[in-house]
Amino acid sequence: MISVNGVTKTYGGRTLFNDVNVKFTPGNRYGLTGPNGAGKSTFMKILTGDIEPSNRGTISKPRKVGVLRQNQNEFNENRIIDTVMMGNPALWSAMNERNQLCLLSDFTEAQMNRLGELESTVADENGYMAELEAADILRGIGIPDTQHYDLMETLPNDEKFRVLLAQAVFGDPEALLLDEPTNYMDLESVSWLEGFLQDYKGTLIVISHDRHFLNAVCTHIADIDYETIILYPGNYDDMVEQKMSVRRTIEQDNKDKEKKVDQLQEFVSKFGAGQRSSQVQSRRKEMARLAPTELKKSNIQRPYVRFETKRQTGRDVVIAKGLTKAFGKKVLFQNFDFAVQRGDKVAIIGANGVGKTTLLRCLINEVEQDTGTIKWGSDLNFGYYPQNAEESILHGMTALEWLSRFDEDGDPQIVRGLLGRMLFSGDESLKSTEKLSGGETARLLTARLMLEKKPILVFDEPTNHLDLESVNALGDGLSQFEGTVLIVTHDRDLISDVATRILSFTPEGLIDFPGTYEEYLEKYPLPTYYVKTTW
Repeated sequence: MISVNGVTKTYGGRTLFNDVNVKFTPGNRYGLTGPNGAGKSTFMKILTGDIEPSNRGTISKPRKVGVLRQNQNEFNENRIIDTVMMGNPALWSAMNERNQLCLLSDFTEAQMNRLGELESTVADENGYMAELEAADILRGIGIPDTQHYDLMETLPNDEKFRVLLAQAVFGDPEALLLDEPTNYMDLESVSWLEGFLQDYKGTLIVISHDRHFLNAVCTHIADIDYETIILYPGNYDDMVEQKMSVRRTIEQDNKDKEKKVDQLQEFVSKFGAGQRSSQVQSRRKEMARLAPTELKKSNIQRPYVRFETKRQTGRDVVIAKGLTKAFGKKVLFQNFDFAVQRGDKVAIIGANGVGKTTLLRCLINEVEQDTGTIKWGSDLNFGYYPQNAEESILHGMTALEWLSRFDEDGDPQIVRGLLGRMLFSGDESLKSTEKLSGGETARLLTARLMLEKKPILVFDEPTNHLDLESVNALGDGLSQFEGTVLIVTHDRDLISDVATRILSFTPEGLIDFPGTYEEYLEKYPLPTYYVKTTW
């Protein structure tokens, strides 16, 4: 169990959460939710001990807690399998000290006794099976046996992150604290992780902006809102419904009270100076009792995303024939034919590093293919959301000034209204572009696409910095868009909401599937990974 008592955290004059008292119990899997900036990662760091609360609140937790570390380069000089086993510090320390003692040719009595203690620790921590367990987990997250004894520095960053996830779950920790574990993971690895965590018997607290993941894994939601943390039973969708239901009930109750107060006030106004003083006083007391329940402002805010187009395209949007692209000996795609027609909404999916972004950039002429031709329809242009969104926004101006540069009509009210819909209300539109958070940058770039009204929209991993509500709003906007969409994403709900066609990178080659993601999975189900079922 993890128990939090009286914890408060403030930054400057802003309170993230105040006097939090909550218990996370074994056997339950908690999603820690809230919009960007609500304090999710801050609360997680308080639980791990990386930062202190602003008061004298206390945290109690089990001895063995697995934590997902965010610094991919911290273990560059260590072997991959060793990095995983470091997830059990007591075992790793005992094994290292034991190995050093075993190098001695002669032992003192104290060293012999110490060696016995270390062997006992290794046995208690299941150390004799440690490499086998670590290897099983590495296979599950897609690291083959041939790489297990290589150094961490040989891996790309996305695979380093997977190893750090393996480190967190190694050694049967009594609690797991995972901050955005699905970052850098492809659909197949996320599917494995869901199964792995569903079998976990300890206490899990996880932060994720992947709604599908939270719905699949979580038994409870710990939602940061109203300057506190409220526990809800069920998954993310259950929490949203409960939260909205409570709010609707209070709002309706307040309306009923206001109606009753108006009736009482009418009586008081009519007879206040007359002979019915006792009845007037009784009604005044009733009016005081019917004071509306204070309804604090929720920090859950959802942008309003709607994409329009000034004109329609012709039937053929882009036609590619015989496309080939390789980097050295690695062939990403070869002799690939592909045609996009007006109204197609194409989700490009596949494992990391297989060439999704490269194909997208070839299609929009940002990268040159090795062979083949790409032909766009006449006089077509598109709106583009790149993977590194922050590189698209110039510094040295306000968000309002930056967005106004793309307003062909020169109407500042339209730009301000659009910023408000994307949660840049009031003075927030005057925030310097270099000070924007990742989520603010993503919303500002989306606002540009909404303003330009291009008939074709191209997205490369647009959900990287968006919170759950913003991802849902983006899905709604794209599903209602009457134009053409090309999108690279790992977010399954976004794919399900938007795609009418799937372009999938597989070990057997590119699959061009005409249909929804659910229809695609019926024909090409995700591979079943090894899932640990005994903890």
